[in-house]
Amino acid sequence: MANFWKLVQNENMKIYRRLRTWIMLGIVVLIPLLFSTLAYFTSANHASSNWSVMTFESTITFILVTVFTVVISADSVAGEFTWGTVKLLLIRPWSRSSILLSKYLSLLLFGLFFSAVTFVVTFAVNVLFFGYNGSPSDLGPLWTTDPWSYIALYYLYQFISLVMVVTFSFMLSSAFRSGGLSIGLSIFLLLSGSIISGILAVTDKPWVKYVLFPHLSLTSYLDGNSPIPGHPTTLGFSLSVLAVYFILFNLVSWTVFRKRDITA
Repeated sequence: MANFWKLVQNENMKIYRRLRTWIMLGIVVLIPLLFSTLAYFTSANHASSNWSVMTFESTITFILVTVFTVVISADSVAGEFTWGTVKLLLIRPWSRSSILLSKYLSLLLFGLFFSAVTFVVTFAVNVLFFGYNGSPSDLGPLWTTDPWSYIALYYLYQFISLVMVVTFSFMLSSAFRSGGLSIGLSIFLLLSGSIISGILAVTDKPWVKYVLFPHLSLTSYLDGNSPIPGHPTTLGFSLSVLAVYFILFNLVSWTVFRKRDITA
């Protein structure tokens, strides 16, 4: 097990020694600073709630974090084929499953780290600008009773969606060796989900509830809404649907990568 974590550490070194990673981190830090400064100087009497601005900034930043993780994911496997380094990787005394798992875990750790940075920066910046409001009354019932529970669930649901999009990207990267295809389709999945959900909502078909796109919007449950308007669902049902897709994506990744001929 210790040797396996060295493999994970090696994958992390590949990620964090590249300049683009630190540029991405700088953007994640800069976005909340810019939005909070703008909100502070444009709000009446600087009266914005630290929680409301934090939620808005977190939504924007989480989209960026997901895109950044998808970019890293696309390069994780497809990049090895592009640069021809996959052969050097597979001649080491590691099974293909161990190599793929180490890459996947390093991606999840990357996404988790950037999500944590997003939380810390957005919270600290908005408390600095607007002070700490312990019980905001303008953001819904759960905010009123316990804003910490709301923001914790908000970040959890957003991270689950991030994991699903990144797993989809990882599958494409493993199956098709194309980083561009992986990035393009994954960003399409991320950005068009709400549009496709709206289109599906107007159909009166039971199978709509089993489509992946709507269930990526788990934060809808925080406001007492269903991710699919007109088709009531529960959080447990959405998580079950996501779990099935999660298993399917990983099965494709592992099956294709383990059987792939790399001699060409």
